[in-house]
Amino acid sequence: MFSGGISMKFVVSTKSGKAFSATSDQDLFVGKKLGETVGLDGIGLTGFEARITGGSDKQGFPMSASLQGVSRRKVLTSDGLGFNASVKGEKKRVSIRGNTISNEIAQVNLVVTKEGTVAIDQVLAKKAVTGDEALSAKDRSIKKSLEQAGSAELGSGIKKPKH
Repeated sequence: MFSGGISMKFVVSTKSGKAFSATSDQDLFVGKKLGETVGLDGIGLTGFEARITGGSDKQGFPMSASLQGVSRRKVLTSDGLGFNASVKGEKKRVSIRGNTISNEIAQVNLVVTKEGTVAIDQVLAKKAVTGDEALSAKDRSIKKSLEQAGSAELGSGIKKPKH
């Protein structure tokens, strides 16, 4: 299991360009490398297969196919992963993660290569946001404080965002 109870996030992209998000507390795909094809049964997509295209670790450093293993290294780059040169010939030392998935990886990017029997948007669809969930954190705190102060009618006057 993951240390500290942190779950791994999976971003599953389809051929049409839509991306869906899923999370799992299991050690899925640990030991697999970028470019390998894996089954998506562990995240509820029975019959689906996907290619691992990338990911990032818990601190946000991207994975690179050019670096073997699970470690994080600083490499000198002129352009590419984690750095875009603004001047011709500019180089910078950046930290990148290796090409193998480990417990330190927080997000894995996947592209579907084989479709299953059910539609992917039925399994991984986002649930609709309703009521107070649609309010910003600031508006929720204002509403809560007004209701606690005994002004429930003022708290109900906060406008909800339009969709």
